[in-house]
Amino acid sequence: MSAFSNTNMDRRTLMRAAMGLAAAGGLAACGSNTGRGSGGSGDGLVQYFHAYGEAGVEQAVKRYAKAYKDANVTTQWITGNNFEQKLFAALLTDNAPDVFEFHPQIQLVKSGQVADLTDIIEPVKDDFNQADIKSHTVDGKIYGVRMIDDPQFFFYRPSLFKKAGVEVPTTLEELIEAADKLTTSKVKGIFLGNDLTAIDRPLIWSAGADTLTEDNKPAFNTDAVADGLKQLRSLFTSGNLLLDAPADSWDPSALIQGLTAIQWCGMWAMPAMQKALGDDIGIFPFPKVGSAGKQSVYNGGWSMFVNAKSKNVEAAKAYVKWLWIEQKKYQEDFATSYGFHIPPRTSLAQSATKLKSGLPAEGVKLFNEFGHFDNIGWTQAMIAAFWDVIANTVRKNGDPKAALDACEKKVDAELKKLFG
Repeated sequence: MSAFSNTNMDRRTLMRAAMGLAAAGGLAACGSNTGRGSGGSGDGLVQYFHAYGEAGVEQAVKRYAKAYKDANVTTQWITGNNFEQKLFAALLTDNAPDVFEFHPQIQLVKSGQVADLTDIIEPVKDDFNQADIKSHTVDGKIYGVRMIDDPQFFFYRPSLFKKAGVEVPTTLEELIEAADKLTTSKVKGIFLGNDLTAIDRPLIWSAGADTLTEDNKPAFNTDAVADGLKQLRSLFTSGNLLLDAPADSWDPSALIQGLTAIQWCGMWAMPAMQKALGDDIGIFPFPKVGSAGKQSVYNGGWSMFVNAKSKNVEAAKAYVKWLWIEQKKYQEDFATSYGFHIPPRTSLAQSATKLKSGLPAEGVKLFNEFGHFDNIGWTQAMIAAFWDVIANTVRKNGDPKAALDACEKKVDAELKKLFG
């Protein structure tokens, strides 16, 4: 949803999160439930959620929790831009949450911070998007239940395209040309986010590369990725790129307010864009980079985890099973009533009425055709290393090949720590 995605953390927050993960791995035991919550019967459980941008989400989450009769579930709604910092700081204390949302990260597994949920997912595993299952699996065990899938792509104003004589781009070269034609004295051609990191993995995938290989080796250091970085540098210096927008790419306001003709954003923003712009909104995937590339759609999203160091692990697992596996009505409500998201349950994705037509249906189609999911082994430290590549080459005109080589060394070092 709009408040954050796995690519939307600012650099400072991401580094704090990485340090928090490392610290968590060094603890023998931390985090316990101290009976927080009041009223009702059963165990007291605490769940952490970041503050979603769409109206009504907090009330919905608390409504679901109240409907659960086997435990008193208290929701900590974390506001501000430092959810990761607060989460990982809390996980190091006796007031750690029993249940929390985050993204699949292998450090959480390696540190023993998250509980194995295979037993509650296995009976319905075939009804989940199998890419979601894979992205949460380590050594055959499943950690975390996916709550929503959040495809991200380019949104654009068809009226502005028509006025400028621009076709929907399918290559990065065409995208850069379109941005030039669409730029006026009042409107920039394109917005990629304030620090350009929101399109880090789509750039890699669209160049025909990947973050890691199947056997956990670096796979991003290719000539096509280097060429893509050079092209983005030309866009950065062209004057056609919106920089320093009032809100980052997760927020649709840059397009809605007419600051740009094209914006990278997520499917969650469709209702807000449609309300503001009516039918004057379209979408397309990140265009291919180089002759061997292919268009790509980044699938972000959020997952629910159980704190393995909680004193109420079994009660927490029972709650997660009840809400995110058994209660399909709440799952569909969460995915489609507060912005648009794709339910990770195949049966729900197929039956969700709001996703069956118009722009949402087009988003689902692009997700199915071009979607890429996070690799659980691609850690926060690796993300930060590739963000350095973008900063040093696109923003500072450094040599892309040298930057990718330096990044590969850092990623190699992290992989050795994780996998030996």
